[in-house]
Amino acid sequence: MKRAFLLAILTTACTAAMAAQPVLQATTRPSDAKVYIVSPRDGATVPRTFTVRFGLRGMGVAPAGVERADTGHHHLLIDVKTLPAAGQAIPADAHHRHFGGGQTETVLTLSPGTHTLQLELADSRHVPFATPLLSRKITVHVK
Repeated sequence: MKRAFLLAILTTACTAAMAAQPVLQATTRPSDAKVYIVSPRDGATVPRTFTVRFGLRGMGVAPAGVERADTGHHHLLIDVKTLPAAGQAIPADAHHRHFGGGQTETVLTLSPGTHTLQLELADSRHVPFATPLLSRKITVHVK
């Protein structure tokens, strides 16, 4: 629990610092890479607390801050209507969850109702790739 709390504070501080900086050069990625949500399935009814599993093909996962070709780390976009700006770090807030430790799943707690989930893979600096790598947006119904 302490590690997750410290990671959240560090991610928020890093995102705030990067957001104050000028537009960053976007990293390229393999054109055949694909990011997707393994589970839950689109349209699923889930309990308030449930597991979201991330999938990735054509690239590898590496923690934030580790610069390695053809790698990135996941960001889970929750109820996001407008994608993060090109050349800017993805914000860290209740709608943009960072997985800078290289995680490939998370336990998520949402309020009852209908929500959308989408993954975005970003580079070592939390910046979306030059050609954004996004999953299909899914809808879940929380009991």
